[in-house]
Formats: sequence, C-alpha cells, structure tokens
Amino acid sequence: MPLPTDRAASLAIFCKVVDNYGDIGICWRLARQLQSEHGVAVTLWVDDLASFQRICPEIDVAVESQQAAGVTVRHWRGQDGAFAPTDIADIVIEFFACDIPPGYIAAMAQCTPHPVWLNLEGLTAEEWVEGCHALTSPRHGMIKHFFFPGFTHKTGGLLREAALEEKRLAFQADAAAMAAFLRQFGVTAAELSALKVSLFCYPSAPVAELFAAWRQGDEPVVCLVPEGVAFDAVQAFIGDDAAPAGAARTRGALTVRVLPFVSQDDYDRLLWACDVNFVRGEDSFVRAQWAGKPFLWHIYLQDENLHHVKLRAFLQRYAVDGQGAIASLAQAALAWNGAGADALPWTALWPALCADMPRISVRAQDWQRQMQENGDLASNLLAFAGATR
Repeated sequence: MPLPTDRAASLAIFCKVVDNYGDIGICWRLARQLQSEHGVAVTLWVDDLASFQRICPEIDVAVESQQAAGVTVRHWRGQDGAFAPTDIADIVIEFFACDIPPGYIAAMAQCTPHPVWLNLEGLTAEEWVEGCHALTSPRHGMIKHFFFPGFTHKTGGLLREAALEEKRLAFQADAAAMAAFLRQFGVTAAELSALKVSLFCYPSAPVAELFAAWRQGDEPVVCLVPEGVAFDAVQAFIGDDAAPAGAARTRGALTVRVLPFVSQDDYDRLLWACDVNFVRGEDSFVRAQWAGKPFLWHIYLQDENLHHVKLRAFLQRYAVDGQGAIASLAQAALAWNGAGADALPWTALWPALCADMPRISVRAQDWQRQMQENGDLASNLLAFAGATR
C-alpha cells in the first residue's frame, strides 16, 4: 500500500545522542530535507537538546515540543508514555538501533496498516552491507526493515540535499564571499593565501604531532578548529587555559584559530572554503565528501578496534584511482586513527600527503560525482517506504 496521497505523509525519527553531534547532525539534516524537499510532516524525537542546540542555535533546551525549520522537535526523555494509533507516523525511524518507547511500539501495532518501521543504520563501506540493506525482522507482529546508507547503488546512498552542489559551486566561485566568510573568524588577508585546514576530530587524534609538523614546515598553514575540539593540543599551542572561541596564535609556519560552533549550513561553507578538511564520525565525514576537497577521516572508536576494519574498508574504495593506490593518503589516514603499527612520523607523512595533493584533489572530485550517481538517502528512503507499505 503506498503512502497517503490525501495528506502529507508523516514521519517520526527517534534519535539518542551518543556521538555528541554526529547522531543528531545526521537526523537533523534528514529531518530538514524530508520536510523542505518532500513535504513530509516530520517529528524528531531527541534525548539531548543541549547537543542539538550547538548545531541549531534556535533550539530551546527548556521546551518539550517546538518547531524548527518546519520540523516538530520533541524532547525524548525515554519514558514510555501513552500513545494512541492517531499519534503514530506513517514512517517510523529508529536511528542506529535505539530503543523507541514500548508504548509507541504498542500503538504502532494497533494501526491499520502498520507504519513502515525502519532501523536507519550507521554508515560503513564494508561489503556485507549490500547483503543486509533492506533485510526484514518480525517484531511485535510487524516488520522492521534495516536501511543502510552506503557508497554503492545497492545501499541507501548518502545524505545530500538537492541544491547542495549548486550552492557549493556558487560559493566557491565567489572569492569575495569566501573571504568574507573566513574573516568573521578572524582570518587575516595574509592568512587567506595560506593553506587553510579545518580540524574536527576526537580527543585520541595525534593533533600535537601534526601541529609540530605544520609548525616546522616551509608552507604557512592556518588551522581552524571548533572550540573544545582537540582541547589539550590547542590549549598547549595557544598558551591559553581556556582556549575559547576567538583565541589564536602563530608559531613557526602554523596559525591556529579557535572557532565557535556554527550551524550546519555554515559548517558546509567552512569545508568549502578550506583546502584540506579533517573530519570525524559520520556527519562531517559525509559533508567532507560532498565538499569535493581532500580530507582525512577520524572514525568513531569501537571496541576491539572494529573501527579500523571500517576505516580500511573505506580506504580500499576511496584511496585509489586510475593509477592505483594513493599510498600517502592511506598511510596518513591509518596513522591519524592509530591503525598503522609502523606509521611514519607526521614530519614525513604530511610532506608526502602534500606532494600527492593534486592527485588527491582530483580523486575527491571524481568520488563526489560517483556518489551522486547513487541518488540521495532521503529520496531513496521515501521510495523504499512507499514500495514497502
């Protein structure tokens, strides 16, 4: 049975924030796109409004239910609560296997027809995903479907808004707009001509070693890092106990500037304006791919180093072009994630990476075009839901 045509389809997303900004970042992008591009009535249930507010300043952490960008945002406290079938959305998404309220599930089971129930899984490049995408599991007299984002046409694809590429190209074609955007963070005219790097990583990244390599290098580097990220290394470099937004220092060839957290749209512009992007988790990782610029990924840590398996699976797809493997890119990515047992020091890794940067830049653009051929996650998800129901 197709989705309703006599009214806007409704959809509920349940999000438990685990990775500070990655989980809510993905869910918020998806919710906004479903509402703005597809006219879906979206309710986003979030258990951590404070983290949400960092990337969406209009969120009021004291309000239980509110509207933001046309999306209904509900504070999810994990309570069961009483739900009626009329409260249930046509499509129900639990992000990354979070446990939605039992009362909500019970009301889902009373609906005729049942809602489309999706478990939106985490992103991985591992080959097994193609076989698991769209698999079903009987639950409470209903069917749950497992929906995987991914890097091939046999998966759900990646999150991407319809106008994203047009906006990126227009921004990057306007040198004055890019300069004005960076100047708001204190970037000087002289720094605009330096190599500009955005840095977003987990605390385990070897940032101090990278800073040392940049500081000793021959080429000026301006590193733009959000407040609180890589705090120990940034604090030590700047010499400020707090290292607040606006703090900056130049030592040797390196200038480090601390940025405030910005909205998702401005974070996209930051990626577009920089020459190299260090990203982490899933949300910024995907946005770096759509930026079409060289990037290094700091993957979310998992027990027994399972994240290294996922990292290598991605590098097997990404760090290779028509000439073969891009060794400097793979080596730097593995070292950045502590996965290279015989890793070279960053004083050697960074120059090798820079030497291959033209090749890496071409690969980034080719990869972006390749990913576009898979469609976008939101459209693919709605098409799947319509065919399933």
